[in-house]
Amino acid sequence: EMQPRDAGAGSGGGQTREEKVKQVLDEILEKLPDEFNVPEMMARVEDRTPYTVVAFQECERMNILTSEIKRSLKELDLGLKGELTITADMEELGNALFLDDVPESWTRRAYPSMSGLAAWFVDLLLRIKELESWTSDFCLPNVVWLSGFFNPQSFLTAIEQSMARKNEWPLDKMALQVDVTKKNKEDFNSPPREGAYVHGLFMEGARWDTQTGMIAE
Repeated sequence: EMQPRDAGAGSGGGQTREEKVKQVLDEILEKLPDEFNVPEMMARVEDRTPYTVVAFQECERMNILTSEIKRSLKELDLGLKGELTITADMEELGNALFLDDVPESWTRRAYPSMSGLAAWFVDLLLRIKELESWTSDFCLPNVVWLSGFFNPQSFLTAIEQSMARKNEWPLDKMALQVDVTKKNKEDFNSPPREGAYVHGLFMEGARWDTQTGMIAE
């Protein structure tokens, strides 16, 4: 199991830095699934709705990220084996793996996050699983993990585009309305007839009182 940085270097049972880096490297490569086959997905979809376009875009962004993760880790692995000369980039990657930091070349291609590497990777796998579920049939999920997207705004725009197309309304006159429910995401068995149920939103400086349905301190 990948350990967060506060586990401390001294708790690794005498592991050397190189052994620790190799362990983390192997675990990530083992658990990281294959990239999405976007051309095959596009061939399966007859009706290119605003929602499916968002799904394609998210899969493409995820492929860019996971491709860089695999490329950089395989390169570092060859360096650790002595088959490649260790470069400055490989040295930085190794330091990040050892210190439970997300490598810079990954964060440049990823979404905003302040998590350490172990928690970040768990979150990445959840995001991939969510996309896999959505693209298996391209039916809108019962509840959409909005903050699990690279570009959440694109999904909000897709809601407006979908409603405008359905009702023949001018897109530039559309506006989003948000209603907070008292249900958990597990309570929904189907998506709404209009719009979408979303979860994963955060509030800073206040809290949402589920009893009154209002913002509270």
